[in-house]
Formats: sequence, structure tokens, C-alpha cells
Amino acid sequence: MSNNSTSALSNSSQAHSANPGTDQASPSNSECCKGAAASECCKTTGAASSCTTNTNTNSNSNASSSGGCCGGSRSAVAAMTQPMTVDQLVTLPTMTLIARYRRGIECIDRRAFDLNERQIDQAYLPEVNVGRWPIRVLVGHVADAEIAYVHRMRRTVAEERPLLNAWDEQAFVDSNMYGNSHEGYADNAEADEARVMHALGGYLAVVHTLRQWTGQWLMTLDESAYDRVAMHSEVGEITLRRMLAYATWHLEHHAAFLTRKLDRLVPMPITRIDEAMAQTAAGNAKPSGGGCGSGCGCR
Repeated sequence: MSNNSTSALSNSSQAHSANPGTDQASPSNSECCKGAAASECCKTTGAASSCTTNTNTNSNSNASSSGGCCGGSRSAVAAMTQPMTVDQLVTLPTMTLIARYRRGIECIDRRAFDLNERQIDQAYLPEVNVGRWPIRVLVGHVADAEIAYVHRMRRTVAEERPLLNAWDEQAFVDSNMYGNSHEGYADNAEADEARVMHALGGYLAVVHTLRQWTGQWLMTLDESAYDRVAMHSEVGEITLRRMLAYATWHLEHHAAFLTRKLDRLVPMPITRIDEAMAQTAAGNAKPSGGGCGSGCGCR
């Protein structure tokens, strides 16, 4: 499991999880595509999503209720972890929003690499409420979305009101960009593991690299740059700040569904069980509905 393409995940906490939040919320933001029910699909931008760090994993991820590793305030920690909609993320201070964006693959549950290839290819019916996409497709889609969002943000800063074309994420799935249609499986455990690493590792390395590189660039911009506007072919005017908020939300949203799938496929670590029990006691554990449509709906 020490493949270079997954070293960024290995350097993060090994049991990061995502709160599925309120996935049934009605779409409320202009980035939201019209016409489909709330689901794993990104049409539910009105739904709050977050990635919450497991406080029992290692000393580098102990953002605790006492203020986090740097002794910051409770409110600062909450701004990094509590579930938020796109509209709420937009209101965060710029550097806080960038910091949340840079967390990137810390939102991804490390258990994905404990799966075999048949498991990452498993799709689900809507009533299971974990999203229809196989894990292989979900992870590949997240990486392609990162490429699109980073390019849009850079164009918005460099050009005057650039036109941003929508992209058809379902076409990527249907054309087998993620290798979701293939012949057979490995006949031994070692080969199977290598195939899983190949299927997931590169995509997550892309997400990590783009998040860190882009986050460093965003910190160099003047505050006024975040009000720069691009024209999206479907949703109209969109500011750099909202693009950043949406990109942040998008990964957290899909990471939540990844965790739901993993909770069905692999045993939950003891620390995750403790966390789930604490959330139940607080009345926060039960996710609200939403089977997934055939695609994410990202534009």
C-alpha cells in the first residue's frame, strides 16, 4: 500500500470520514443543474457537506473541541469541519475558505484502498441510499472535476469575463474513461491490489496535487480578485469566490457518498464506531434520503 500515487493519502489521517449531511435538500444555488432529484449527483448544491477528521487517528489530525492543533478557537475549527452549503462556504473569510479547500483528499476515507476490484466496481440501487456510482467512477469523476474547476478559476483571474463551457460528466462515464467496463479480474490477491491502486491512486494524486498547487496560488491573490466574474454557459455570471466555494463543496459531497459505500463494504474501525455513537447521542447521525441518479450533474 505504499504506492507513490497514494503517498498523499498515507500522509493524511488513515480514517478520515465525511458527514453525509442533508442530501435531500432542494437545489438552491446557480451552479445546480435543473431537473433531477437530490442524490449523490451534484445537483444538490443546497445540501450541506463536510469532511470531519477522526480525532483518534494520529497526532497530526487532532482538531479537537478544545481548539485544534494550533490552539485556535472553536469557531475556527467549526469553519473547517462543520457541514456547509455552497452559500455558507461563500461567506467564510477568504483564507479560511482556502484552507478548507486545501484539505482536499483529507476528506477521502482511506478504507477505499482496502477494497478488491470487484468492490470498487459495485454499483447500487437508489433505495440503498449510498449513491449509484461505483467507487471507481466516483473517484475518477472527482479528479476530472478538479481539473475543470482549477482551469476555470485560473481563466477567471487571467481573462476578462471568460466564457466557461459546461462539461458532460456522464459522457466520461459512458465512454469508459474510468475503466468501469473491463474484461475479467485478477486471479490472485497481489494482482488485484495492484489493479485497485492503479484504478484509484492516480486520480487521488491529481486531486491532492491540484488542491495544494491551486491553494498556494489563491493565497497570492488580492481580495478584489475573488470578485472577478466569468460567464458560465448554463448558469450565467459566477465569481471566483463562488467557484472556489463550489469546488470545496463538490469534493466533500462526493466524499460523503464514498464513506456511505465503504460503511457497507468494509468493517467500520473502532474509532469510527465511537464517533458514530457520539453523533447519534447528539442527534446528528441519521442521513436524510436521496438515491443517486445516473450522473453527478456537475457543469
